[in-house]
Amino acid sequence: MLDSLIAELRDREHQFTIYRSGTQSDIEAWLADHGVAIESRSLPPGGPEPFFEIETAGEVVGIIGIDAIEGLVEPPIRRPDDRDDISEGYRVLFDVLEQTVISGMNRRELLAVSREIEDRAYRVGEGTLRVSFQTLSTFRSQIDLYRTLAAETTLYIHIYGLDDWTPPTITGVSYHTEEAERFEPYWALAYDGGPTDGQACGLVAREHSNGYTGFWMNDPALVEEVVAALTAGEAGSREADAGF
Repeated sequence: MLDSLIAELRDREHQFTIYRSGTQSDIEAWLADHGVAIESRSLPPGGPEPFFEIETAGEVVGIIGIDAIEGLVEPPIRRPDDRDDISEGYRVLFDVLEQTVISGMNRRELLAVSREIEDRAYRVGEGTLRVSFQTLSTFRSQIDLYRTLAAETTLYIHIYGLDDWTPPTITGVSYHTEEAERFEPYWALAYDGGPTDGQACGLVAREHSNGYTGFWMNDPALVEEVVAALTAGEAGSREADAGF
């Protein structure tokens, strides 16, 4: 099911156009290197600063200055409770590129996107966050962060992964291992938005030999589909508290 979401969004009609003068920008090169089709057009002397135009199904849905979005080339990595280290431009880029299938992403780039989703869950402070770490041992390096999420919010947190390591008990965190091999190729997060689905967001990426291919989303309906995939046949969990 997660594969079908990636395939479906590959067929979505996106058009990205960079208006610039001079040499190729870093973000233009990054998008081209990650399999995103992009056009470039020249700006006349004395024209506006370089900008980025996004069309979906033939309709312009966004225009943003290039300077505001260069941050994805070196994405910020920080804890959800350390919000001062992330630029507003990166947050804007998260919205601009949502539902765009991107290829060849590395773990640092995916971790940055994951932090944006975890940060939103932390700021809202309630609801359900589901995360596929591929294997439970991968979760080891994230334990302190998820202790913070669980302790400082009322989030229900569900962790999915192959049972290759025994994680510690954390109140508010449940571990799911049965049928986790279905998710082993995937890095996935789904946050339901808590009291309002307007805060819902998620990420789906499949690992390949040359990195990860996937997309992130702000669409509540897409987030529900990711949740449905993660919870299909859900059983075999180690739950910290009854009811999670």
